[in-house]
Amino acid sequence: MTGSAQGHAALDRIDLLGSAPFVLVHLGCFLVFWAGFSWVALGVAVLLYGVRMFGITAGFHRYFSHRSFKTSRGFQFVLAYLGTMAGQMGPLWWASHHRHHHRFSDTEEDIHSPVIRGFFWSHVGWILTWRYADTNWKAIRDFEPYPELRFLNRFHYIAPLSLLLVLLGMGLFVERFVPTLHTTALQMVVWGFFISTVLLYHGTFSINTVCHLFGSRRYETKDHSRNNWLFALLTLGEGWHNNHHRYPGSERQGFYWWEIDLTHIGLKILSYMGLVYDLKSPPASVYAQGRLEKADTAKC
Repeated sequence: MTGSAQGHAALDRIDLLGSAPFVLVHLGCFLVFWAGFSWVALGVAVLLYGVRMFGITAGFHRYFSHRSFKTSRGFQFVLAYLGTMAGQMGPLWWASHHRHHHRFSDTEEDIHSPVIRGFFWSHVGWILTWRYADTNWKAIRDFEPYPELRFLNRFHYIAPLSLLLVLLGMGLFVERFVPTLHTTALQMVVWGFFISTVLLYHGTFSINTVCHLFGSRRYETKDHSRNNWLFALLTLGEGWHNNHHRYPGSERQGFYWWEIDLTHIGLKILSYMGLVYDLKSPPASVYAQGRLEKADTAKC
């Protein structure tokens, strides 16, 4: 093995210390056997899954990665904080690597292609290694000037830890002052943080893996992206992945009314409130191409 190859192999080894928080969040789910269940804790888990998934899909992905709509500097930070609470590193780290993925999708230089390096590497392996621990600043120059974003990107653990502490405080309050809800502080932490966060992890990661392997292809893109309605529902619209790879600059990824895209619906509501604006849509030529290619497929 050459020195260069050895260096690449070393970078691809799992960073045991850096991966510890990711592993511990998964292990924290097993506390459910001691915490038990309550409807309040489950409701909080579902709510936080939705809110933080929106932070990832609308914030990290459609805004910071693709700039598919505009917003104010203040709400820009709100989106960044919501996404960072999901425990998937900082907004600039996330967006810079995602931009690289689009540039080299399903080629040897792609960061997480299941076609090139297999399912495990694409799903979780790449984020556990040394190779991609740093932010690719060359790919995210447009957002680098904002000090608040650089701070959040550097100290990204603050956001999920603040959520954990809030859940603990809420749980202690409910446990002491509203005992009729039969909800404990441990339940709030286990369901609201650990279980919800793990589901967020794998919901997000499934777009890198499942949606490059299973589903339909409306557009003959150069990569292996696919539309998958089930994962579109689980990820608030991200599962319309072949649509997205055909026209990444679109804010909406469900191009047609029957392609449910909850993130798009949420952003439309925010646009009516004046919090976001200039939502970009696919041009007519992209819709026409989709209808043409679908018709050609049907004939076959």
